[in-house]
Amino acid sequence: MQRSLLYIVNPISGQKNKQSLKEQIEIETKKAGLPFEIFPAVANGDYSFLKETIETKKITHIVIAGGDGTINQVISSLKNHGLPFAILPCGSGNGLAFSAGIPKNTKTALTIAFTGNSEWTDAFTINDQFACMLCGLGFDAQVAHDFALDEKRGLITYVKKVIRNFFTAKSFPFELKLKNNTLQLDAYFISIANSNQFGNNFTIAPKASLTDGLLDIVIVTEQTKLNLLLNTLMQVSGFNELQKMESINKNTSVVYFQTKSIHIINSALAPLHIDGDPMESVKNIDIKIQPKCFRLVYP
Repeated sequence: MQRSLLYIVNPISGQKNKQSLKEQIEIETKKAGLPFEIFPAVANGDYSFLKETIETKKITHIVIAGGDGTINQVISSLKNHGLPFAILPCGSGNGLAFSAGIPKNTKTALTIAFTGNSEWTDAFTINDQFACMLCGLGFDAQVAHDFALDEKRGLITYVKKVIRNFFTAKSFPFELKLKNNTLQLDAYFISIANSNQFGNNFTIAPKASLTDGLLDIVIVTEQTKLNLLLNTLMQVSGFNELQKMESINKNTSVVYFQTKSIHIINSALAPLHIDGDPMESVKNIDIKIQPKCFRLVYP
């Protein structure tokens, strides 16, 4: 069956000229001979107004041109239609796209949207709020908060925020409740990963998979700043082994394990982000995997 595409384009994500992107979408889609509609992303993340368009135009695929925050909102709002989602990565991090093997080159990503097969993909919830890639507490969330306040976007700005926050970073007390275990520890950050990275091919959870029905939990515990840097680099380089659920060692520099759910007591209200977007922090955080939640178009 011929594909009929609905594009949702974020006009401010990343650094690209979105008028140029819109023109490229139109040119390449017409060249492919596919019917399509283009809509701008909306600030409130509610895309229910597109229901009539999806039905009357017989839309078969939704294509999201934006970063992880836009992808989160679109999939959360439209996943109940059961349509496959394709991605044109044009955000600052593009964690979900890169985890799925979708490159930043727009023409190549469009070809994947035109011809790629879809696969059921996991998501997860944080206190019933939808997430498709990664949420974090502590250091990386503070970086996300600072990045959101900066008028400049892109990798260079993000790196500057990482460096600035590194020197002022502090640990936070956490209590983690698992199925048969409770851990109390101080940590610089906790990453709850469905995808394997923060973005920009910076892999925080090397064993993570979008389709395995599990969340990867990465905890960088309290230590000297030098050790913090070295052990984080070891984690992103894939040197740290997964710990088994029944024998988690909280006294290691990096605690790394997989689970289907976790409850975190965040008593010091460490900063929180969901898919790279800063969120208001809360004390009790209940996180659960949502296996086979939506269909994603892969290369």
